[in-house]
Amino acid sequence: MDPRLQLRVQRYGWDAAATHYDDGWRGNLEGVQQHMLSMADLAPGQQVLETAAGTGLVTFPAARAIAPGGHVTATDLSGEMVTRGTTLAAAYDLPNITFDRQNAQALSFPDASFDRALCALGLMYMPDPDAALSEMKRTLRSGGRATVAVWGERRNCGWAAIFPITDARVQSEVCPMFFGLGAPGALRAATEGAGFTNYAEARLSTTLHFASDTDLLAAVIDGGPVAMAAKRFDAQTRTEVETEFLASVAAHKTGEAYEIPGEFVIATATA
Repeated sequence: MDPRLQLRVQRYGWDAAATHYDDGWRGNLEGVQQHMLSMADLAPGQQVLETAAGTGLVTFPAARAIAPGGHVTATDLSGEMVTRGTTLAAAYDLPNITFDRQNAQALSFPDASFDRALCALGLMYMPDPDAALSEMKRTLRSGGRATVAVWGERRNCGWAAIFPITDARVQSEVCPMFFGLGAPGALRAATEGAGFTNYAEARLSTTLHFASDTDLLAAVIDGGPVAMAAKRFDAQTRTEVETEFLASVAAHKTGEAYEIPGEFVIATATA
């Protein structure tokens, strides 16, 4: 797919997912996000850049960690995510956050603007993650640290069948790249290729908890990477996708609930 078209797909896909993302994923991502923030070495007074910030699940604890005196500039390609994040920051009384709609691969900020850079589960969606990492390095001050998290290997993520199931009906263009950076050595190669040094990595195995069929489908289909494609399902196609996907995760069901394996890779490196 043309990179410009792919950016549009990502933008409007996450616009569609914005209202479902928090409820579907907040609890399941909290552990990896806390681990990521601990690796980021945040401290009061720092200027922090966050790309692919979404609705602020990482932004808000980061803003608290760098107060007083620090500020988080949270960017996302999706206008709906930015609007939702801005509203939530005000509701949480966190004035040291600015949400801004920007393309992580071509940021508008001057060189050496930030002390820390964060990207939680966003690089996998970008047409050119190498460019996004290079932009993070460009906008960091010398000695600044970038910390990123991506999903791990496909074989270790029990919900991964949603991609081929969706692509069999509506081409989503997400499946080919989604797990690429989770392969062994891939995130290190991309990060060091962007000019970062002192690379360190953690690979985390986790279990994703969903209370019911309804909660699982809302998170994975409506609040996840195939949300844009799902908007194109007619009623019959939607039923087919749901049935096939639930069958793909049936081994992880106990009673009404699901316990689905997942894996994340978190990396930190110095500019």
